[in-house]
Amino acid sequence: MTNLITIQQAVENFKLLIEGSILEGGIKSKEAMIRSSRPISQIHEAVKADLIRNCVPSILINPPLGETKPELKLAGFIKQKNQDICVSPLGYKPQEEIMTEGILREEIDYYGKAFTERTISINVRSQMSSLAKNFDTLYERTIAEAQNLHVRCPKMILGEVYMIPVKEYDASVMDDRIIRFVKNVGSVEKYIKSFQAINQRADYTREDYKYERVCLLLVDFEQNPVKIYNNNQDLIRDGLLRPNSDASVDGLTWENFSSTILELYNNRFAD
Repeated sequence: MTNLITIQQAVENFKLLIEGSILEGGIKSKEAMIRSSRPISQIHEAVKADLIRNCVPSILINPPLGETKPELKLAGFIKQKNQDICVSPLGYKPQEEIMTEGILREEIDYYGKAFTERTISINVRSQMSSLAKNFDTLYERTIAEAQNLHVRCPKMILGEVYMIPVKEYDASVMDDRIIRFVKNVGSVEKYIKSFQAINQRADYTREDYKYERVCLLLVDFEQNPVKIYNNNQDLIRDGLLRPNSDASVDGLTWENFSSTILELYNNRFAD
């Protein structure tokens, strides 16, 4: 399949949509653009494209490439929820069953536990403003999503792509239709350490709050082309990480995100 979007193209498109909305109508227009999900859908498409590059049949990806529907509404221990991107298990068909555990006991699971546990689910999120202020709520929600599925389906492979800007767009001048950035957001190191703590769940019998693989997309939208940080050296050079910090983006970058998830899946379900 040709013309698959790259992550670089995705963040460039994201930037164009956000900045175009600011220039058109200020902060309200920018907020409406974010609510439309058009910018974040660019990252969704990059994830799907990368799965396909790693030999996942496109027919197994939900929603399909280029589409936002249908999503798979999978049942965990606490709730049923539409998943951002799923890879359905080859050779398994959804089988409706009545749930027997958790808060959803006696409710209908339209896919069944066997199908759900063998489905790869990848969440895609971004936080474009108030990174420090909203951190606790966002992080708790991220952990809860993993726990919901892992408690019911311990072997399930979960991925998370979380994008944050290393410089936030300056809201104080948006209504003047000016593109400006707030320097030194100051939350980069905290986000790296926090996502390190929930990354690389190797043993499916424990640590249900973790993801099998997290990608923390650290993006500088002020640079042209948009800069995606893939190593500590660049972060330190640009003053985003202390030289003596024990935070590390190793294992959190886009590189090998999809291939690592697929390798884990093949090893875990080798039988």
